[in-house]
Amino acid sequence: MSDAPAPNYDQSLYSVHNRLFFRLFQVGNTLDRQCLNELGISPVHWSVLGALSRPKVQDGMSFSDLTEYLRVSRQNLDGVLKRLERDGLVQRVMNTQDRRAKIVALTPAGHENWEKLQQKFFDFYQQALEGIPLDDTVTMIHLLNKVNEGLKRIKITD
Repeated sequence: MSDAPAPNYDQSLYSVHNRLFFRLFQVGNTLDRQCLNELGISPVHWSVLGALSRPKVQDGMSFSDLTEYLRVSRQNLDGVLKRLERDGLVQRVMNTQDRRAKIVALTPAGHENWEKLQQKFFDFYQQALEGIPLDDTVTMIHLLNKVNEGLKRIKITD
C-alpha cells in the first residue's frame, strides 16, 4: 500500500484535459514539420512575416511588441530575425521616438516574398482544414482563444 495521498482531482476530467493538451502538443509539432516540408519555412518565420505584413504596422513594430504579439521568447525571435535579415526580408531600424530601441519592418523583398507565399498558404489551409465546416473552424478559433487566455492566467503554487 502506498503512503501517497489520494489525488484531489477528478481522474476522468484529468484524462480529458491531458488528452487535449497532448493533442495541442502534437498539432504544434505537426504544424512545424509540415511548414518546413511543404513551405520551406518554420511557423515562427511564417508568423513574423504575417505580423509585419499587416497594414497597421506598415512602418514596422518594436522588437518587444513583436515578441508579445507572437508569444515567443526574445531568443527565439532574435534567431529568426537574424535569418530573415540575412535573406533580406526584414530590417531593424532605429526607432525615432526611442533611439535605444529598434523597429522591425519588412523590406520590399519581404513584402514581395509574403505576397508570393499567399497561394501556398491558401493551399496549406485548405488541405489542413478539409472536411471541417466553417462554423466548426470559427468555434475552434473561439475555443483556442479561451484556452490561450486561460494559459496566460496560470499561477501554480506549491
